[in-house]
Amino acid sequence: MPQGHKFSYTNKQNRHTGHIEASYRKNGRSTKTAEALGWATVNRLAGGGKKSGSGRVGN
Repeated sequence: MPQGHKFSYTNKQNRHTGHIEASYRKNGRSTKTAEALGWATVNRLAGGGKKSGSGRVGN
């Protein structure tokens, strides 16, 4: 699966992904799988990368 650039994520989202990856690695997942699951979890929780400013409508 192609991976996009992670530039559009906040520092908090990057840290959160790192913690999730570490947890998966501790439970025996491969590095590649742990990374994919970490980003998938952050995307599911936050809906993707950085949100626009005050003009944002919705979640």
